[in-house]
Amino acid sequence: MNPVTRVIIPAINEENSIAKVIAGIPKSLVSEVIVSDNGSSDNTPEIARQAGATVLIEPAKGYGNACLKAIEYVKSLEEKTDIIVFLDADYSDYPEEMTKIIVPIIEEDLDLVIGSRALGAMQKGSMTFPQIFGNWLSTRLINLFFGMKFTDLGPFRAIKYDKLLQLDMQDKNFGWTVEMQVKAAKKKFRCVEVPVSYRKRIGASKISGTIMGTVLAGHKILWTIFKNLLD
Repeated sequence: MNPVTRVIIPAINEENSIAKVIAGIPKSLVSEVIVSDNGSSDNTPEIARQAGATVLIEPAKGYGNACLKAIEYVKSLEEKTDIIVFLDADYSDYPEEMTKIIVPIIEEDLDLVIGSRALGAMQKGSMTFPQIFGNWLSTRLINLFFGMKFTDLGPFRAIKYDKLLQLDMQDKNFGWTVEMQVKAAKKKFRCVEVPVSYRKRIGASKISGTIMGTVLAGHKILWTIFKNLLD
């Protein structure tokens, strides 16, 4: 029996990309696509519904808040869920590569699979220098303090649903991805990275597209690492 896989896509003002993202998801692998809209002022929710997604509305701003909203929805379902995939709404990832993310969980019984942009083919200009340096520094700190080797904090990832619940995710904004990886390392989850392709996003980034967003994200990522070191 194939595992029941659900995809969570946090989104805010991504009307130009969300349909492309949903269309690119291999439907044979996925039972449900969940778009957690984080207070869009454009037509993102309507377009996502038309594309076949379940749309949730989370008005409290923050990437983590949008993800937590979707997790609460999944908890409410009577049908079981085996795997959760997280995917961004800006079409920077290649949704059709989802097989790479899911198969190691199915075939090798791994707990968490990170799509690594650092290991894959990355279009020139798709990541800013602060993003690249931040990933380099953060992943090396995780390796140093928690003994788990990562090369990226990439948002394109898959995790066993029961393992996700064990992590008791708390972060409401920029620290979501690093919190997941740090907690997985602390719990000795079986983790692996797979190379994924990455391209320039459609539209402007809400984080790396501004100096303030970049600074806040970097601060939150480092704070999350050291907080979990002390816990």
